[in-house]
Amino acid sequence: MEKELPIIKTERLILRQIRNSDAEDFYEYAKQKMVGENAGWHYHQSIAESKAVIRLFNDKRNFGQLGVYSIILKEENKMIGTIELHTYVKGHKAELGYALNPKYWGNGYIVEASKYLIAYGFDVLKLKRIECYAFVANLRSKRVCEKLGLTYEGIRKKAYQLYDGSIHDELCYAIIDDEFYNRIREESWF
Repeated sequence: MEKELPIIKTERLILRQIRNSDAEDFYEYAKQKMVGENAGWHYHQSIAESKAVIRLFNDKRNFGQLGVYSIILKEENKMIGTIELHTYVKGHKAELGYALNPKYWGNGYIVEASKYLIAYGFDVLKLKRIECYAFVANLRSKRVCEKLGLTYEGIRKKAYQLYDGSIHDELCYAIIDDEFYNRIREESWF
């Protein structure tokens, strides 16, 4: 693996590997219960916890995973979220995951970042499949998947156990390389 994730620039965003210097911005939204619950993790109780999670995110690279991008809003030069292709299987598939500061919800930032990360997954990593899961009650994530044009594949019953032990169903969305490249030829992906 490369030392750092490659930087990806979009119209409004910069995606770059998460850093310790992102800890305050990360904690700003990771401490909010609704963010963690929608992403499947416990909300952060201190900035020290956010720093520890950043270390965990970067340690993923030592185990063959890609690592986590910070989503930087160019206009404010501020980290507003995270995005990653995790559960990475080289040359085969990965799962798209993301979290965004609620202050920035409703502006299309996750859709914008996801499009570029999906393109990176197919063009550079040569993936065959990218999946995205959302809790049934997480209507915002469901809408992101729909805006990305991911195919709804069904509900995975009792697929996820939260930190509190509760079990949840997940909606399953995906896109395969053939669909992605056909879409690029037929319509404007970006």
